[in-house]
Amino acid sequence: VQLQASGGGLVQAGGSLRLSCAASGGTFSRLGMGWFRQAPGKEREFVAAITRAGGLAYLADSVKGRFTMSRDNAKNTVYLQMNSLKPEDTAVYYCAAARGFSPLPNHYDYWGQGTLVTVSS
Repeated sequence: VQLQASGGGLVQAGGSLRLSCAASGGTFSRLGMGWFRQAPGKEREFVAAITRAGGLAYLADSVKGRFTMSRDNAKNTVYLQMNSLKPEDTAVYYCAAARGFSPLPNHYDYWGQGTLVTVSS
């Protein structure tokens, strides 16, 4: 499975971005999907995960109420809608694919290359 993340960029605090992650090379509807992020000098952290059919999404407390994760199985794509962005959201954002549904990075088998989100104050 190959994952290609896109949509990052520079945005002012309070602004919005939508990240996309396109999957290829596998049966997308059989994969749980997740978003993680890594800020400079910090560990990779969980952001959001979604079940195979998209019926359930789980968000980290730090982004609840601001971020939304969704998927379109017809397009083999997942999205992360990020609103009310804060400078502390600045990080490289990675999408990942797993056989299940999990907030743990070591449960994910496939990773995209990452897309940089920079939020200015």
